[in-house]
Amino acid sequence: MNNEKKISNGKIGVFALAMLNVVAVVSLRGLPAEAEYGLSSVFYYVFAAVVFLVPVSLVAAELATGWSEKGGIFRWVGEAFGPRLALVAVFMLWIEVTVWFPTALTFGSVSLAFIGPDTTWDQALSENKFFILSIVLGIYWFATFVALRGTSAFAKLAKWGGLVGTIIPGIVLIVLGFSYLFFSGKPPQIELTWGNLIPDFSNFNNVVLAASIFLFYAGMEMNAIHVSEVDNAARNYPIAIAIAAIGTVSVFVLGTLAIAFIIPQQDISLTQSLLIAYDKLFAWAGIGWASPVVAACLALGVLAGVVGWVAGPSSALLVVAKGGYLPRFWQYTNKYGMATHIMLVQAILVTLISTIFVVLPSVQAAYQILSQLTVVLYLIMYLLMFAAAIHLRYSQPNRPRPYKIPGGDMGMWIIGGLGFIGSLIAFLFSYIPPNQISVGSPEEFVGFLVLLTLFFVAVPLIIYQVRKSHWKDPSVTDFAPFTWEIENIHPGIINTSDKITHELNK
Repeated sequence: MNNEKKISNGKIGVFALAMLNVVAVVSLRGLPAEAEYGLSSVFYYVFAAVVFLVPVSLVAAELATGWSEKGGIFRWVGEAFGPRLALVAVFMLWIEVTVWFPTALTFGSVSLAFIGPDTTWDQALSENKFFILSIVLGIYWFATFVALRGTSAFAKLAKWGGLVGTIIPGIVLIVLGFSYLFFSGKPPQIELTWGNLIPDFSNFNNVVLAASIFLFYAGMEMNAIHVSEVDNAARNYPIAIAIAAIGTVSVFVLGTLAIAFIIPQQDISLTQSLLIAYDKLFAWAGIGWASPVVAACLALGVLAGVVGWVAGPSSALLVVAKGGYLPRFWQYTNKYGMATHIMLVQAILVTLISTIFVVLPSVQAAYQILSQLTVVLYLIMYLLMFAAAIHLRYSQPNRPRPYKIPGGDMGMWIIGGLGFIGSLIAFLFSYIPPNQISVGSPEEFVGFLVLLTLFFVAVPLIIYQVRKSHWKDPSVTDFAPFTWEIENIHPGIINTSDKITHELNK
């Protein structure tokens, strides 16, 4: 409640902002993927935080305060490179979430399967592809129905679902996992030696699962807009980001190790191992009755997260649509102001994508392929964001930026360049087939990802190419033109103006 008051009064404390970022990023569903790496997972988490999490946070803060008009990533990329690539960026955000939903809901479905009293029967149910598919679709369409009722309908669900379904189960996992390590008297399933902290880089087939760790940290840019509400942002915002980064990395590292302590590497399942770890830890602690409870909590957390993500990117795409960059069909809203057609089209796409669970060799294979596709699409957006931030330092050097990455242009090159290179490496590694699970032949895996990536990138490019002047809604007056449009120049040409958009647009 205190945090909400600070935000509404235009002030937000360092710790409050840090917690906003932790809640936005932390999720438990991906921990088993990194638990396969044992102690070396610590290296991957820290590496990704340094080259991705921190750069995303700082770069997004500069962009959000310098160009705070509606549009978000569309605005930032459009100011630097024009609306064509801007449409690609915002479409990547929307479509990657669409692809991500089945993977997130698979975790929720597995959680529901483990609510039963018989662990063996629960595990068998969690491997049933038709059960998974039915639950995925049921939860998603219910989440869409809730989201269509407007922000007030899902605000409390998102808030309490995040606490009950992610934060509390995460704390329980970490406390029990390390209690098992120190007090069970049994050796952990991984070797705890300093040498194991450094990964085996000679086996590139293993790197694909490590590349997915970048997606763990995605979403930090969503709270960058709050930097304008921080006193002495130049000093306090980096401190808040440091606290958030340490907290986020700690939850991921400790939670991953807790799973690795109790489940042998060869038995780790990307979709089931988190629930199995809870079962084993609760059995050891003598509170086996808690397994169905935590499974229900995890399922609630997934539902809460999905409801928020159904509305968020769809609302961003709606703003762009009403700016005249998408056909009128995409601009329809209901009485709650929600993007009805966009959300319904997304629901249909989620339904179609989810059928992959039926045709692929296993639920785990589908989970991995869709997870990698999500990483690829999201990283395209981040690559454009980092490139735009660097470019805008030169094309709009005098633009007021309430928060500015310190160190001048060199500071931006270091932070933005580090994020760009890290994202590019993760993007390329995402095309390496994993050897931990069966996903068909390596050629099929790579071909599947390449074709879908090209398809989804081509869609916004084609839409932009065939755009019509009548797409722009004449009733929309709060979608500001780009700075280079006001100045009647082309994007990328140096603009020496030192005023913000609404002042230029008078």
